[in-house]
Amino acid sequence: MIRQLSAELIGTFWLVFGGCGSAVLAAAFPELGIGFAGVALAFGLTVLTMVYALGGISGGHFNPAVSLGLAIANRFPWKELVSYWIAQVIGAVLAGAALYAIASGKPGFEAGAFASNGFGDLSPGGYSLQAALLIEIILTAGFLLVILGSTSVAASAGFAGLSIGLALTLIHLISIPVTNTSVNPARSTGVAIFADTAAVGQLWLFWLAPLVGAAIGALIWKLVLMPGETLENVGRD
Repeated sequence: MIRQLSAELIGTFWLVFGGCGSAVLAAAFPELGIGFAGVALAFGLTVLTMVYALGGISGGHFNPAVSLGLAIANRFPWKELVSYWIAQVIGAVLAGAALYAIASGKPGFEAGAFASNGFGDLSPGGYSLQAALLIEIILTAGFLLVILGSTSVAASAGFAGLSIGLALTLIHLISIPVTNTSVNPARSTGVAIFADTAAVGQLWLFWLAPLVGAAIGALIWKLVLMPGETLENVGRD
C-alpha cells in the first residue's frame, strides 16, 4: 500500500507541477507564452507520462474524482479511497508549494490567481457559478468514460495512457475560459491555497462538481455500457 500511495502522491505532484506550472511560468511569458493550447497540452502530457510510468503501481488515478469513479464502477476497492485522496491532496499541495517557491524567485512576483480555478470574477471568461458547475460535471463524466473504456480489455492494449492524456488535453481546450479547468479536486486545492484571490472560498465547487461528474460517468459505464463488470471481470459482460 505504501508503494501505491507513494505513486499517487508523486503522480499528482507531477500533474499539478507540470500543468499549473505551465500556466504560472510559461503561459504569459512576453511574446513567447504558450497560451491556452500550450497549458492544455501540458496537462495532457503530465497524465500521459505518469500513467505509463506509475499506472502499473497505483492504477494512475492522480485525481480524487477518478478514484471515486473507479470505486463506483467496481474497478477500485472502496476501503482504499480515503487513503488515495489523502495522498493525492498531499502531492498537489507539495507541487503548489514548490511552484510558489520557484515563481516567487522572480523580482516583482505577485501570486495573483496562481492557476487556480474559479467562477464569476475568478473565471477567466467571467462565467457564472451555474456554467462552471455544469461544465465541470459534464467534462468529468466524460473523462471517467474515457478512462473506463480505454482501460477495459475490450480496448486496444497499450493505448490507455495516450487516450487519457489526449482526453485531458481536450477537456482543458474546452473549459479553460470557463473555470480554468479543474475536473480534479486535488489539482484545485494544491494551488488555491497559494493564490492571492478568493479561490479557497470557491473550492467547494471544484470538489463537488468533479465528484458528481465522476459518479455520473461511472454509473453510465456500470449500468448501461458494461453492466456486471467487476475487478475480476474487467471489460467483459
